[in-house]
Order: sequence, then structure tokens, then C-alpha cells
Amino acid sequence: MFNIVKKSIEWNGKKIELETGKIARQASASVIVRMGESTVLCTVTFSKNLKEGIDFFPLSVNYLEKYYAAGRFPGGFMKREGKPSDRETLISRLIDRPIRPLFPEDFLYEVNVICKVLSYDGNSPTDILAIIGSAAALKISEVPFDNLLAAVRVGLIDNEFVLNPSTQELEKSELDLVIAGTNDSVLMIESSAKEIDEEKLISAIEIAHKNIQPVIKLIDEFATDSKKDKYAYAKLDIQTIFEKLKKDHHTDIKKVYEIVDKSVRKERLDAIYKEAFDNHSTKDGFELNVFDLAYKKLRREVVRDKILDNNIRIDGRNSEEIRKIDCEIGLLPQTHGSSLFTRGETQSLSIVTLGSQQDSQLRDDVTGTYNERFMLHYNFPPYSVGEVGMLKPPGRREIGHGKLAFKAVSPILPKDEEFPYAIRIVSEITESNGSSSMATVCAATLALMDAGVPIKTPVAGIAMGLILEKDRHAILSDIIGDEDALGDMDFKVASTKNGITALQMDIKISGITIEIMKKAISQAKDGCNHILSKMNELISMPKNELNSSAPRISSIKINKDKIRDLIGPGGKNIKEICERTGVKIDIEDDGSVKIFATDEKTLNEALSSIEEIVAVPEMGKIYNAKITKIMQFGAFAKFLGSNEGLVHVSEISDRNIENVDDVLSEGMIINVKYVGTDHKGKVKLTMKNVEQSNEFFNSDSWKRLMEGEPKKQRPEKKFDQEFTRKKRVMPKQNYNKASNFNKAIHHDKDKKEEKNPTLFNAKSFIKKLFN
Repeated sequence: MFNIVKKSIEWNGKKIELETGKIARQASASVIVRMGESTVLCTVTFSKNLKEGIDFFPLSVNYLEKYYAAGRFPGGFMKREGKPSDRETLISRLIDRPIRPLFPEDFLYEVNVICKVLSYDGNSPTDILAIIGSAAALKISEVPFDNLLAAVRVGLIDNEFVLNPSTQELEKSELDLVIAGTNDSVLMIESSAKEIDEEKLISAIEIAHKNIQPVIKLIDEFATDSKKDKYAYAKLDIQTIFEKLKKDHHTDIKKVYEIVDKSVRKERLDAIYKEAFDNHSTKDGFELNVFDLAYKKLRREVVRDKILDNNIRIDGRNSEEIRKIDCEIGLLPQTHGSSLFTRGETQSLSIVTLGSQQDSQLRDDVTGTYNERFMLHYNFPPYSVGEVGMLKPPGRREIGHGKLAFKAVSPILPKDEEFPYAIRIVSEITESNGSSSMATVCAATLALMDAGVPIKTPVAGIAMGLILEKDRHAILSDIIGDEDALGDMDFKVASTKNGITALQMDIKISGITIEIMKKAISQAKDGCNHILSKMNELISMPKNELNSSAPRISSIKINKDKIRDLIGPGGKNIKEICERTGVKIDIEDDGSVKIFATDEKTLNEALSSIEEIVAVPEMGKIYNAKITKIMQFGAFAKFLGSNEGLVHVSEISDRNIENVDDVLSEGMIINVKYVGTDHKGKVKLTMKNVEQSNEFFNSDSWKRLMEGEPKKQRPEKKFDQEFTRKKRVMPKQNYNKASNFNKAIHHDKDKKEEKNPTLFNAKSFIKKLFN
């Protein structure tokens, strides 16, 4: 029933296996890739009908992760996966980028690659498996894809390179590098790093390229036993119309590419296109897609020859020259930080917003659930390129460019314990003519410094291009849109003065050598240093204080035993502080407490309240206290928030206090000194030799009391105290009698003994009972 083909090898200490012939057999090709306990299904399908007039290659790549792969339910209300997550979108792009340039230039049939994670063990890299599986599926399919490629991830831990590191290892790594390539060249690079130097990065790329060779060989052997015949498609002949266009319009196009202004240049190119189309459509029998491909080829030739022959680019610059740069900060007064970075006709308006940890982004995917305290969102509206279009939710391009800038900026951010804010940066691309993602890196850095975020050092980014013709090549710094579209490489580098933080490379040809890459990285580093110098002319380090409109956050560490006291019964204490001051408070299990406030005043008020609750009393220190309960032997007083102690009757004054309630009453505010704890751990307080601010202690009543004229106690009060103290040990008969006397005394208005027999009997009973 099944015609199963399996091949496997040991790869960097793990077994990797390719299998076909059992699952998804109606696809043009399907391959299952396994490593460890991770499994990815990769399928390829394509249409054999060419869409009329199409002039581009309609390749779609979709990487999908289902929660069942990790034995989990989707988080949230909906228990069915919805739109692709950012992670799925980014990996889809990661697969697309190395395979797209390897298709024949004239193959314009629709191709669909779908990679679905069936099982995930938490360690084996499913993105790498998906690239390998896609390459294998394309190789054995009917699609005219005859190339061999593979991919690998490289980490750097303790100065040692680690191939295909686990999730836990990546958290400790200084480098996260993914490369894809063929047996003799590199096709794609995606990396983030903690200011790594060029030499280490080049070494990592060389090691990675060397280590994909066994997998390339595995795919080749796998395809030998399972390859299908390739589809014989009708190839497009563009040479005839290309020669005619070149003869009639080469000179005109060459002149247009001397125009510096992008919009003017575009209008002239559109006019030449229309004129050429009108001239040739009536007398030459050609299809629209053939004409479009030929016209684009002519434009490519004009631009590339000018650069290779004369080292002069479209806008008149040489290969290493960078466009004019202008930087501004503090444009938007109500934001927490803002900047405008302009490089030629590319411009990013970036805005920083600071928030509490509660504002962090909750991520939930097959790898698990976690909070991201740093977010960078990139927006690319149609007006940025002078076009009319609908505003849509962020697409793959916006998500990908935002993530690249995120990788570039992340290494310079302060650690959570140093700066406990959630940080969001939004980059609004207001103009675009090449390298808007790298303009975002520069603008984001300026906005962070404007906000007063204590970044380690500024970072800048630059996009590099490549023109490669046989044995001639030119590496271009700070490419514009047409150089990107008509060139062979888009190579983006972000770097601080200390090292590289992000690198992304996409090739539109079959690959480039390590030597060209070394030269491109070195030239990019020089370009970044130039841009950093321009940024530093405006601002070279973060402002000393947060922007006045920014919220305030403070972080303190409390004893874990005090967490319950801070929260209070049913959250009473924490709710009261938040409602009274308007702050947000985050409490973690290790005792870390973060207070988020809109201004300094409310922050300090909340901090003071928290410190009162969780503070530990200091020996001999005087505290403000509130009387909570009066007893015959003293008074209980609450101080330092929830702390409570006893002021014994002997500790109220040097004078003998006969009745505590003559001096103190519930709710009274007094000053007390902490003098330690008794053998049972109960807190002891004293009022002796402690200056009091309460009015009572400055009154004549207190002075008379201190002079030996204590207020006479009411008989019924005396009886109440004795009754309360003795009632638990009284015989039942005495208890009943004493209770009746108690009621009688309190209900009789005449308190004189000679006129009140009940009072006289009570006095006699007290002597008999208590004395």
C-alpha cells in the first residue's frame, strides 16, 4: 500500500531522518523530517496552468504550528488555532527566502509549500527542520527545482560555537545565527547577537556552511530513491522583445536613471514603459508578462552596467557613499520619547511608550507561554511611497521588518532589574526609498535616548547591496529601492561601536562566497560607524532623567514572609494602596515588588505605604502608632503598617497608672519606642521618655495625673474590669450573681452607695469574690 523511502544520518550528535511515501501522497511531494522527538511534515503542490499576464513568481510558503504538537491546548477563549502567530509568520519567511532564488527565472507557475509541525519536543529546532524538509520536498517533486540546500542554527556559549542549540542553550547564547546554503555558497542569513565582532560572526558562518554539507548529501541520496520526473513547462522567450526594447529605449532609460528624485524618476520610467508598450503591442505578438520581464531586464542592465563600469549609482553616489542624514528628537511633547530619522528619501518617525510589567505582551505558542517586556512595531502606510492603497493589518513584510529591528535594538536595552519598565517602540515609516527597517533601528535608538531609557550604547543599521556579473562585482552601501529591486543582494547589518547586534541577508541569485560576505560585513560596519557619528552629533547618550510625561516605576525587594502582609486578607491592603494612590503594583514570588505610578508624588506615597507594611521594627526607634485595644494590663497599638505591639501599663509613664483608660483610648495616635520582643515573640513597646504630640499629654488632666491625682474610677468601671478578668474562672453560681450585679449597676442612674443598695451589695460581693 505504501512505497516508503527513508534516509537518516547522525548530525551533530542527533539523528535526522527524511521519510516520504506514507503521508500526504496526493501532494506533488511530501516529506516528513524528524529530529529527536520533533516531527515536521513538508508538502509541495503547484499549478500546471500559467495565469495570464503574470510577471512574478507566485510562491507561497506557510509554516504552521498546532498546539497538539506539544500536548497543549490553545490559550484563551478560543480552543482552535486562528490566524498565524508572529512566530509562524517569521518562520514562513525564513523558509521562503533561501528557496525562492533557486527556481528558474522564467518559471511563473503557482507553487505552494506548507510545513506543519506534528510533534515538538521543546529542543529540536523545527524552523531548521522545516527548511530542510521543504528543500527535500521540492527536490523530489515535479516542480523544476533541481538545487540542493540545507540549513543550520549556530549559537555561541562560553566562547564555543554550538550547532542546533536547544531552547535552554539559546537563552545563554551570545549569538543566534541561522544560515541556509548550497554546497558551495550561502543563500540566506538571519541572526541576532550581543555585540559580536565581525571575525566571530564570519567564523560562525563558515562553521555553519561546513556543517550543512552532510544534510545536503542526505537530501541528494534521498532524492535518488524517490524523485519524480520534472514538469516540462513552456519556457518564456523574452530575448526577442528585450533586443527590440534595448534598441529603442536604452538611451532614454539611461538618462532617467540619472534623475535623483525618486518620484520624478518613477514618473519618467512609467511614461517610457507606456510608450514602449504602445509601440510594440500592435506590431509584435507578445504576452504582457513577457514584455514586463523584458522591460525589467533592460532596466537591470542599465543600472548594473553603470555601477560596474563607472562606480556611479542611480543617485550619483559611489559604492561606499551614504545618503545625507538628518536626526531630530523630542518632536511629540506628550509621548515618552520620540525621534525622526531621515536618510535620503527614507524616513522613520519612532515613538517610545513606557509601561508597567502588566503592559508586557503575553506570547502563547507551541514553545510555551511567556511575557515580552519589549515590543517593536513597524508600520508601512501607502503614503510612504506616494501610493494609494487600503490600510490593512500588519502583513508578513511589516512583521519581518519589525522583528529585525527588534533583534537589533534588544541587546542595548537595560536589564529588567535595572529598568523595570515595559517598553514599546512604534516605527511609522513616513517616507521610503530603501532600508526602512534599518532607519527604524536608528530612529528607535534616538527615541530611547530621548525618553531617558538607560541603553548601553547607541546602535545604527545599514542596508547593503550587491551587483555580481561573472568575475566582476560591486558592494553598495545604503541601497535605495531600485538598487534593491535590480540588484543581487539585500544585506542588512545593525551594529554598535562594539559589535554587531543583527544581520540579515537575502540573495536573489544562487548564492555568494564567504569572501564577498566578509567584504560586505566590513563595509557595512564602516557605514554603521558613519551613521552613529551623525546620531551622536545630536545625542550620544540617554537623557539623565525620564521624560516628564513618562510614568515612574520603582522596584524594591521585601522579605518573602511579608508578601502575605502586603497583600492583606482578600487583597485588602494592596487594593487600598492602589485605589488611594492610583498606582499599579506587581508582586513576584521572590519578594520583588514593582510600583508603577503616573508621577513622582504618587510613587513616593505608595512606596511609603508599602514600606510601612513590610518594614521590620528597629530596636530603640520611635514610631507613630494607633491604639487598637485597651486592656487592664496595657494597650495594644499598631505601627509600621500591620505590626502590632503591647504598651504595658508600666510602660506608659514613670508614674503609677492605675487605670489604662484614664490615659489611653482606642483610636488615639501616640508615639512609641520599639524595645524588643518577649519570650513568646510578642512585640514590646514603651511610651517612657518618648515625646508625645497628642493634645491629651499636654493637657491639665495629664499633668494632674502625673502629680499623683489620678482620676477617680467609677465603681461600675471597676466592677467591669474585675468581672471581665475573673469571669472565666468563676463558679457558675458566682458568675450568675456577678452578672446580675453588673446589669444592675449599669442601669441605675444614682451611683451613690448610701442611696443605692445594689451598688453597696455589689461592693461587698466584689470584696468577697475578688479579694
